[in-house]
Amino acid sequence: MNRRNFLTLTGTFTGGSFLLPQFLHAFGTRSNLAGTEQCLVFIQLNGGNDGLNTFIPFENPLYYDFRPKISLSKDLVIGKSSGMGFHPALKDFATMQQNGDLSVVQNVGYPHPVRSHFRSQEIWQTATNSNHYATNGWLGKYLDLQCKDHQPTAGVNLDSIDNLALKGEEPHSITVKDPNRYKIRSDKEKQAVLSANPQLDFVRKIAHSVVEGSEDIQKALSKSTSEVSYPKTNLGKNLEWIARLVKGNLNSKVYYTSQNGYDTHDNQLNIHHRNLTELNDALAGFYKDMKQSNLLQNVTVVVFSEFGRRVKDNGNGTDHGTAAPMFVIGGNTKGKVMGTNPDLSQLDNGDLIHKIDFRSVYAGLLTDKLNFDPQLIGIKNAAIQGLF
Repeated sequence: MNRRNFLTLTGTFTGGSFLLPQFLHAFGTRSNLAGTEQCLVFIQLNGGNDGLNTFIPFENPLYYDFRPKISLSKDLVIGKSSGMGFHPALKDFATMQQNGDLSVVQNVGYPHPVRSHFRSQEIWQTATNSNHYATNGWLGKYLDLQCKDHQPTAGVNLDSIDNLALKGEEPHSITVKDPNRYKIRSDKEKQAVLSANPQLDFVRKIAHSVVEGSEDIQKALSKSTSEVSYPKTNLGKNLEWIARLVKGNLNSKVYYTSQNGYDTHDNQLNIHHRNLTELNDALAGFYKDMKQSNLLQNVTVVVFSEFGRRVKDNGNGTDHGTAAPMFVIGGNTKGKVMGTNPDLSQLDNGDLIHKIDFRSVYAGLLTDKLNFDPQLIGIKNAAIQGLF
């Protein structure tokens, strides 16, 4: 078994108890994560969210011309400002925006866009050009440089599968489906002795991260409770776990989770409304929880999808497109609508032309929230200005 495969095996824990054999007992002491108390929370909308029906150009007649079957009438749009407004399911998004705690970054994408779900997600997760392939994620690279030695919970992915964005040379993140069941049993009285075999020592080091990660998570959970009501959905439960870990001082720099179901080729009005309702209600609980705990200024939530949808509907839905809005909540964001409204008169083969590169948003997050130079991990795009 090679180092990378073993890293994948031990860095993921999706539930249940796990017993480490004696030869895998750990060594060494925990090291601290460099940086400030700020953290980032990413919510990835899988399937390609339709940005035009999420943040709607309701004053542009072309929107209704292109979408006779799936457009939303002006009287349904909420939080209207400068010709744009939110889908009616996003009532709490509109409230957060009015409170100055939610910024919208319009027309986000990348050059030479790819319409494959898997490949476009990979591009967003590695922050590379569309013609370049990478094995490590942009956040994994960041954590490799920020962590002193081995920090197993510097990043936490609430999911049943690993996320490439957090993959680095060292396992500084853990994927866990149910933190309450992430309990590792080990006999600390019997510690393995370092050997002359570097591969065996690596195995022992990884095993230590699994044990220590479990201990840190359980300690954080023991120091926190759920103080607001969250919806009983997958996303609601995941954001409730993240809130408890933040309040319990786990001190992770990055939290990641996702929501599925945005590939709306058919029956879009119903499916999209249901998905956005789930997103809105889960984030409303998290937002309220962070505000009540006086932590919203320290926690920045980033909502994005791998691409938007095509401008013209296909009847009852939309096909894969390109640019779409990103949403940034908390972290002392300035609560602006950034960038120009979608230009529906100048399209690229029926698609929106991106105006803001997603890596500029990443650069802004790294620079302004984590006090980190994005060029150190290969992001050369200028940081977006005015977000914080």
